[in-house]
Amino acid sequence: MHNSTQLKDIRKYYQQQLVSQLGTAVVVLNSRLEIKYLNPAAEAIFNKSLNRLLNKPFVDSFLHCSLQIERLEQVVRTGQDFTDSDVIIEFIDNARISLEVSATVIRIDGKTRVLLECKQIDKQKQINTEMFQEQQWQAARDLIRGLAHEIKNPLGGLRGAAQLLDRELNEEQREFTSLIIAQADRLTNLVDRLLGPNQLPNLSLMNIHQVLETVYRLKKLDNAKNIQFVRDYDPSIPDILIDPEKLQQTLLNIIGNALQVLNEQGKITLKTRIATNQTINGEKVKLAIKISIIDNGPGIPPALQDKIFYPMVSGRANGTGLGLSIAQTLVHQHQGKLACHSYPGRTEFSIILPLPKRSNQ
Repeated sequence: MHNSTQLKDIRKYYQQQLVSQLGTAVVVLNSRLEIKYLNPAAEAIFNKSLNRLLNKPFVDSFLHCSLQIERLEQVVRTGQDFTDSDVIIEFIDNARISLEVSATVIRIDGKTRVLLECKQIDKQKQINTEMFQEQQWQAARDLIRGLAHEIKNPLGGLRGAAQLLDRELNEEQREFTSLIIAQADRLTNLVDRLLGPNQLPNLSLMNIHQVLETVYRLKKLDNAKNIQFVRDYDPSIPDILIDPEKLQQTLLNIIGNALQVLNEQGKITLKTRIATNQTINGEKVKLAIKISIIDNGPGIPPALQDKIFYPMVSGRANGTGLGLSIAQTLVHQHQGKLACHSYPGRTEFSIILPLPKRSNQ
């Protein structure tokens, strides 16, 4: 039989050892929500040591943290635990992670502490989100295409009948048939835009920076608000098979949206990098090109972020909701993906295009 002292020592030893060996990140905060302890798993996830974060406010220790400080304050005040399954943390280099965070009130040496258990969920969340958005986007496009064809057929008959009637009327009465024809043409044009681009891309081997520079020059000329443009290119990116016109249209649509919401202090960054180990439409890709369009505008409302690529969905009162839907279609035609991450002060659209596999891979 072990005496109480031996059992206490055994518990203390294993408690200390287990916390340091846990794969789950553990963070301990004091009642002012300042960091008092990180286990090694937490140091690895946050890429910062306890020495650097000790006594710093948790929420303010990162460039952006979606975990609301009010929720943590409520835990201290009421003692009621909570779990947030979608916490986004962004670091100073703009890298970001997704976490599932559970907050619990504990007592250590008679003092109130908040225990945060953080589980990284980036990969699974990304795959699930992309699969869901892909299914919803395809369903929305199929519905729009079906409706568009149903609308377009009677429009053609309506326009033809108005043209025949126009021949039988006098000059004053033709004003009405002209109105019918003009509105039929307007609706036909809208339907054609709803159907989106249906021509396959005309691919050619070229450097993506040629397309980006063309877009940059076009938007610099059409820049009434004098928005600042920053180019941050990776010159080592190899040539890739693209349709320059379609890629240019994609970039113009995205940048055009940004220009409409930015004020005179606005900034748009065009950034290119090599991205590794990406998942594109459910397939793993070792090497890809990442084109980022980043602005410092007000951000996209959270309720719209999962729907912005659907046809007829817009965050602006006068928006058509077609620009991003068309951009999504054009990127899909390149076997790539278009993604968005946004919060107030920063919106980033990312175009991921797979690089061809090398012969020795």
